[in-house]
Amino acid sequence: MSAEAKTNQHYDQDPRVFELYLDRTRKYSAGIYRTDEDTLDQAQQNKLHFVADRLGVEPGKRLLDIGCGWGSLILFMAAEYDARTVGISPAPNQHAYIAERAAAAGLTERVSTLVGEFEEHQPEPRSFDAVSMLGSIVHMPDLDGVFRKAYAALKPRGRMYVSESCYRNAAKRAEFAERENSVFVRDSIFGWGDMRPLSDLVRGAENAGFTVVAVDDLTRDYWRTIEDWLANVERNADRLNAIEPGLSDQLSRYLKTANAGWGFTTKHYALTLQKSR
Repeated sequence: MSAEAKTNQHYDQDPRVFELYLDRTRKYSAGIYRTDEDTLDQAQQNKLHFVADRLGVEPGKRLLDIGCGWGSLILFMAAEYDARTVGISPAPNQHAYIAERAAAAGLTERVSTLVGEFEEHQPEPRSFDAVSMLGSIVHMPDLDGVFRKAYAALKPRGRMYVSESCYRNAAKRAEFAERENSVFVRDSIFGWGDMRPLSDLVRGAENAGFTVVAVDDLTRDYWRTIEDWLANVERNADRLNAIEPGLSDQLSRYLKTANAGWGFTTKHYALTLQKSR
């Protein structure tokens, strides 16, 4: 079994699990909080507009979202920016959900998905205006290969957006990657993951030919996002445990572990990259 396929133990759980602790679109990555009063839903909408701006998404543009989750990004870009979107995910539950949402919103002609891992697909060269990866590259062992394939799929001057949680540096990775709580999140929750330092992501992108356009530090925003997820877990603990006994405690431990290290051992960054020619 490949590393990415192992992550299905988390992402392909009963869809009700994610409905009970994420926002209304089931977006599973950091929001952006513009004010102290922003709700989780508002923060996630802010983030999607931010990604659209970083990628230069416009009507008719073609976007590939690698690790599309429950489709929040591809559905949003199709509805709000009239983009043509394609999502890739190895989790079967997610594809049925996205298809239902697209049909209900009248977006079927602008939203499609591919089942499987990005490594299994070969996008047509120079066929996309933008590529996005929000929290998915952590589950892909071949960092250089992923960036090369994304680069090849982009049209000249196309952009790629990658956001990921990272160890602050190689020394922190060596010190903390094998500690008990880190192993719990990596193996018991996700099945596989490699949280690399930012320098590894930049090196992989530049080796593939990309130019780095922007680096945004979203660490504080992700901390607040997870605090909101934790509040949802606590509020819906009984309903989560009815789906799987002990699930609320498992999710709480995972989310508290994630939030404990921000700024000290871990950071959350967004990279905007461009194919220059």
